[in-house]
Amino acid sequence: MGMGSTNQWDAEWEVSEELAHKLISSQFPQLASQSVQKLGYGWDNTVFLVGIEYVFRFPRREVAINRLRMEGKILPKLKDYCSIAYSLPLFFGEGDYNYPAPFLGYPYLSGEFPIGLTDKQRALSATTLAQFLKSLHAFPVQIAQENGVQYDHRNLIDIVMRKEKLHKFISDLALHFSKEEYRELSNYLEQLGTEKVKPKNVFLHGDLHFKNMLVDENGIVSGIIDWGDINIGHPACDLNVAYSFLPPDARSDFFKEYGDVDEETKILARLLAIYIPILIMMQAIDYKDEKLVAEAKAIIKRALAD
Repeated sequence: MGMGSTNQWDAEWEVSEELAHKLISSQFPQLASQSVQKLGYGWDNTVFLVGIEYVFRFPRREVAINRLRMEGKILPKLKDYCSIAYSLPLFFGEGDYNYPAPFLGYPYLSGEFPIGLTDKQRALSATTLAQFLKSLHAFPVQIAQENGVQYDHRNLIDIVMRKEKLHKFISDLALHFSKEEYRELSNYLEQLGTEKVKPKNVFLHGDLHFKNMLVDENGIVSGIIDWGDINIGHPACDLNVAYSFLPPDARSDFFKEYGDVDEETKILARLLAIYIPILIMMQAIDYKDEKLVAEAKAIIKRALAD
């Protein structure tokens, strides 16, 4: 694992609190008196809390710019398709002061990331998550297409490619797994017979994992954030939450509510439920974030469990 500046999650430009404040107050004078506080960053965006009511996202990489423009167009159209509170953009900013990208402001959604929840707490969201995805996946693909939403840009249905990458990742990360964890992952990959799944096209959130979900004080999912990976593709991509978020005994409730799902879809959903936390784990190791590494490993364990 190369440390240093070649990582896929390094920023191409940084956004300071001063710059964010300048951009926000010059374009949205009604917010000029509000404090601007850096909340953190994902791979693609830096996020600021503005006052106590709004959150602003600023791209920190070139690739994030078109995604953000797309969010600006599509997210307002999802109002009737989202049964959980989500990042609905209210402020549409443009680059200025040598900052090269558009930016968006949303209402601040309260809640915590679902880190360290018990299985019992997780199970409480089975129906909520299933209803949310059933409704979201019913959003008309044609409208998404007309607004420039791309098709499966990560080629998620190619299981062979994911398997190869996972083999490499787990051998790179071998030192960070116990012998037993490593053996479980290897065995899982060995017995993964499916090579490709039939393409299916539905409208997707595209990046549904614990860093893009919020839960209330009871641990129930209450918000879905970071819609930068919206695409049209295989429902398994979002359905990974049945394996990554939910414990095994809550999955039948989830699928009962969501609707019938074929075996192939479940296989791909489970694979992605393992693949995504491995990526998060790699980033967390790089940032020496032990808590995040532990959460990622717990997710992998849950996704492997039946």
